[in-house]
Amino acid sequence: MLSPFTSQLIADTGISTGDEGKGRVILEIVNELRETTGRHNAVAAVMKVNGGSNSGHTVAGLKLNLLPGGVADPDVPHLPIGAGVVADPRKFLWESAYAEIHGHMALKRLAIDERCLVSDLSHRLLDLAWEHYRVHILGGEKRGSTGRGITPAYLDEVGQFQIYYADFLASRDEFAAKMRGRIDRTLRIIEHVCQVTPEAWFSFFQTLTNAETRANAEVIEAGLFPEQAFDFAQFSGTEPFTLKTEDLIETYWQDGQILAPQICDVRELILREQDKGNYIIGEFGQAYWLDKRHGFAPNVTASHTFTPEFFQSAGIPAQPIHNVGCCKAYDTKVGTHVFVSEIPLDHPLSTLLRKIEFGATTGRQRMVGWYDAVEKGDALRYGGFQDLVLNKLDALSHNGDWQGDLQICIAYQDEDGRTVHHVPRSQKVHRRLKPVYKTLPGWSEDLSAIRQFTKLPEAAKVYVAWLMKALIDVANHGDQHKTRRPNLRYIGVGPEPSQIIKDVPATEELLQLAV
Repeated sequence: MLSPFTSQLIADTGISTGDEGKGRVILEIVNELRETTGRHNAVAAVMKVNGGSNSGHTVAGLKLNLLPGGVADPDVPHLPIGAGVVADPRKFLWESAYAEIHGHMALKRLAIDERCLVSDLSHRLLDLAWEHYRVHILGGEKRGSTGRGITPAYLDEVGQFQIYYADFLASRDEFAAKMRGRIDRTLRIIEHVCQVTPEAWFSFFQTLTNAETRANAEVIEAGLFPEQAFDFAQFSGTEPFTLKTEDLIETYWQDGQILAPQICDVRELILREQDKGNYIIGEFGQAYWLDKRHGFAPNVTASHTFTPEFFQSAGIPAQPIHNVGCCKAYDTKVGTHVFVSEIPLDHPLSTLLRKIEFGATTGRQRMVGWYDAVEKGDALRYGGFQDLVLNKLDALSHNGDWQGDLQICIAYQDEDGRTVHHVPRSQKVHRRLKPVYKTLPGWSEDLSAIRQFTKLPEAAKVYVAWLMKALIDVANHGDQHKTRRPNLRYIGVGPEPSQIIKDVPATEELLQLAV
C-alpha cells in the first residue's frame, strides 16, 4: 500500500547529478493522486520550477526541455512556468508545436509568470563565448555547457538587467530599449572580455543552427516552422561582433505577443488551486548536486535545484511540502565532474550502460558508475525527501559479457586511510577520495516484465535493500537521535510508463533484507 502524500505541494527532484528519470515520475504521481482521491481533477498544475531549456527529460515518449512533463496528460489544466525559470520565447513556441504534433495541447495550458525571465539569442552567444574564454584564454577544460544561454540569463538577473515576460505586456518601445542595452553589453563582452576570434564568432551561429535544427526536426518535417526559423545566422551582422539588432528585437517582440495571453501571476494561480483542495506538482530540472550553491563549480547549473526553490519560484510562503527524490540504480554524470564511483571504461557493465546513457535532447554521452550512496545520503541529510524513486534497475541484469557482481559505494576513504561518511565541501579534498564498496551478487533474470516486488530475483531484492540501507546510514551518520528513512515509492524496470513496481515493502521491512 503506497503511503499517502503529506501535502498538496509535491516536489519532483533529482538527488544525484541529473538524468535520474524525473520526467516519468510526473505522470505516476498524477495517476496515483487520481486513484487515491477519486477525483480526476485532483492535480491542477505541474509547474516548471527552475532552469530553462538546459535540462532534458522524457515523459510518455516526449523529449522535452522547457515544458513541464504535465503536458503529456491532457487533463492537467495548468502548466505554470515559475519566476525562477529563464525561458526563450521562441523555444516555448517550438516545443509547444512539437508537443502538439504528438497530440498534446500545450500553448493554451501555459501559465508563464510575469517575473519569469526572458532569455534570447544574446545569452546563447554569451554561453558559447564564455566556454571559448574558459578553454582558449584561460587554458582550462570545457565546462560542457549546453549552449542554451541559461547562465548568462541568470547573470542578467543578479546584475539588475532583467527583462521579464511582463515586458511583453508593456510597450514595444520599452521592450526594445531594454533589448538594445542587452545586445550592446553582449557584443562588448564577447569581443573585449571573452576575446573571441572572428572565426569563432561566426562559428557560434552554425553551432546553434545545427543543434536546434536537429532538436526540431519533427517540427520542420511537419511544416509547422520553416527550416529558416532555426537558422541563427539570419541575425548575424556582416561584420564580426555585430547583430541585426532590430530584426532580433522584432522577432522576440512578435513571439512574445503570441505568448502574451499566457502570461499571468503564478502566485495567485497556485494559491487559488490550493484553496480548492487541489495538488500542485513542482518539476525540477537538474539535481541536488548540480545546485549552484551546493554543487561543485564549474559543474553546476545557474539555478537552485532542490525543494526550497519551489516556494521562491511559485512566489508563495514556505510551508509543508512532500518531496520525491529520484535516482537510478547506478550513477551517471556528464561534464568534468569528480566521479568517485566511476566504473572503468573497459569494464563490461560500463560498456553495456554507456550504450543507453545519452542526454535526452543534447545526445551527450554520459559517464557511468556504481551507485554512490554517499551522494544520495547527503541529499537526504541536507536536502530531505520523504519518498525515493529508483529507476533503471532492469539495466543491471546480466547481459553478454556482463556477468559479474554489483558494487555500492557506501563511504569514501581519504589519503590517510580514514573513512569519510559525507561528501566534503572542498572539491580539492573530494578529488582525492577513493570509494569504499559493498559487493553484492548480480542476477541474470530480465526484470522488464515484473510488476511486483516479490517477483524480483532474490539478488535484486537484496541489492535494492542495500541501496536503501547505505543511503540511510549516510544520512544519519553522526546523529544520535535522528532517523531519516524515506519510503521507496516506485522502482522503474524499463522506459515505458507501465514498467514500474509500486508495491515495495515499507522501509523497515525492506531493510531486513540487507544482512
